[in-house]
Amino acid sequence: MENLPNCPQCNSEYVYHDGSMLVCPECGFEFQPEDVAERVYKDANGNVLNDGDTVVVIQDLKVKGASGPIKKGTKVKNIKLIEPEDGVHDISCKIPGFGSMLLKTSVVKKA
Repeated sequence: MENLPNCPQCNSEYVYHDGSMLVCPECGFEFQPEDVAERVYKDANGNVLNDGDTVVVIQDLKVKGASGPIKKGTKVKNIKLIEPEDGVHDISCKIPGFGSMLLKTSVVKKA
């Protein structure tokens, strides 16, 4: 039996082929097999990032509504990699003194 991915919409395991498309019988979602390929997240230096990694900010970052920027060299622990809803920010984390933030992988390096 072929190992098909779960439905990206509802996470159903009952996905089947319909021509070149994959179809979920539970929610009716149709998708291409390439659409669910595992995304690889890389930092500014090209190192692969994983959930739970510690990263360092490589440039000062202005924060709207904050009294000052996030300084270059700030260490951020226990990052969570997310699928970017806005198409840009793909790291969810908590920064000391700022709270919960979204960052781009292009402004961090692996510690």
